[in-house]
Amino acid sequence: MPMNRIQFQAGLSLPEFLDRYGTDENCEAAVEAARWPDGFRCPKCGAHPHSVFRKGARKTFQCSACRYQCSLTAGTLFQNSHVPLRLWFLAMYLLSQTKTGLSTLELTRHLGISYPAAWRLHHKLMQAMCEREARYRLDGAVQIDDAYLGGEHPGGKAGRGSPNKVPFVAAVSLDERQHPRHARFSVVPGFTHAAIRAWADTALAPGCPVLSDGLPAFRSLADTHPHQVVVAAGRKPRDLPVFAWVNTVLGNLKTQLSGTYHAFKFRKYAQRYLSAVAWRFNRRFDLKSVSQRLLIAAVSTGPRPERWLRAAEESC
Repeated sequence: MPMNRIQFQAGLSLPEFLDRYGTDENCEAAVEAARWPDGFRCPKCGAHPHSVFRKGARKTFQCSACRYQCSLTAGTLFQNSHVPLRLWFLAMYLLSQTKTGLSTLELTRHLGISYPAAWRLHHKLMQAMCEREARYRLDGAVQIDDAYLGGEHPGGKAGRGSPNKVPFVAAVSLDERQHPRHARFSVVPGFTHAAIRAWADTALAPGCPVLSDGLPAFRSLADTHPHQVVVAAGRKPRDLPVFAWVNTVLGNLKTQLSGTYHAFKFRKYAQRYLSAVAWRFNRRFDLKSVSQRLLIAAVSTGPRPERWLRAAEESC
């Protein structure tokens, strides 16, 4: 059996990472380069000329044209954080290079910070991944399936009607060789025609062909996309090779979540955790660059204070 080049590719090793980002000075230079690749530009007037000084530990830029002052991290995910940049970078490295991600408790141990600080850092980075994923639509041939997080309470209602379950759509786009290219996991309010139409408007490129099972809600896709339906009729996934990739990706997702997190508030934060898995999967083709790509997402995402993060119904 030939070696899977994606699985066995060399990523960014820990020694390489420490050589690049082992000090706060190196991390500051990386943030500045990611935020202003063509040099500093004033956020207020757009001018280039500036001076640089420090306010305490913060590197600060002052525009020579309008005198506006801007710290290096103002307006980014790092704003107002008391965690040193080198620990932010280590967290970005760990969350992007590990295939399954890390729990907040494990981040606490790796970074040597308190659990509340690690929670804020973890959810800010997952939010950056979430917002980044929301920008893209799946194209090409797409397989979709309905899925749930959670299970029924003891003695409660089983199946799709369980109030403890969070419904989401799992979708995988395929390349010309019928191999998985990108995935998307989207929480939906329910499997209704209106909910699936709204999901398709944001998740699918116009006119891409879609393959689904016989769930009635998916029939609404036929209005906007070439839609092929294969009725499962109670058959097991191994008996439905046509859905092999979406079932494989969905199985890997559930294995990752159950293996990494003993528990999390999936009713509140489901989209954030699902998007973090999709973000890593969709960038698996170039492991050396994923930490840099997460840095770019972090400097492109505005401040996300804890109060905002905990209002997950609005932020995800």
